[in-house]
Amino acid sequence: MEHKKTYHAKELTTPCGTLIIEGPISSEALKGFHFHEDLVAFRPPEQQHKALIGIADLPEGRIIVARLHNTVVGYVTFLYPDPLERWSEGNIDNLIELGAIEVIPQFRGCSVGKNLLLVSMMDDAMEDYLIITTEYYWHWDLKGTKLNVWEYRKIMEKMMNAGGLEWYATDDPEICSHPANCLMARIGKRVNMETIQKFDRLRFMNRFMY
Repeated sequence: MEHKKTYHAKELTTPCGTLIIEGPISSEALKGFHFHEDLVAFRPPEQQHKALIGIADLPEGRIIVARLHNTVVGYVTFLYPDPLERWSEGNIDNLIELGAIEVIPQFRGCSVGKNLLLVSMMDDAMEDYLIITTEYYWHWDLKGTKLNVWEYRKIMEKMMNAGGLEWYATDDPEICSHPANCLMARIGKRVNMETIQKFDRLRFMNRFMY
């Protein structure tokens, strides 16, 4: 399918300053931004910055950032699922994954994550996609937030709901390994029934193995 990307932006006023939330942004724009040193959830900041630049260059890759002046303080990524994950096995060309969302501690509680998702969905092309995200508790900053897994899960679910993503059942072993883990998805308005049926088969791949 053709991967159209239409840029959108909005301002978000917070107690720590006014953020620009914008995207999808190009790899060139990303190279020109400073990546905040507290963006450490997935890998060291320099490595994550490079990874995002690579994703922005992919045909389907989308990066939405929250920045204070020239410093990125939050981001969300969308791209095809990892080839090693079950979600890539159906070769569904309009299934993309919300791969990562991160906001530095200074701006948590300011609705930055929610607004990153709202700006992501402003692009009409998102109605052509079935968007999934897999939430694993071991990626959550339980120590920094002092929340338990269920409190954090509730916040994550509420944030994803703001972007139109809803909880879906699955028998994926990694998700089933802990009750707080979950699969969430948003089915765009122009996604056809064939794609939805393929997604349903991916969600329950073990049902005929008993």
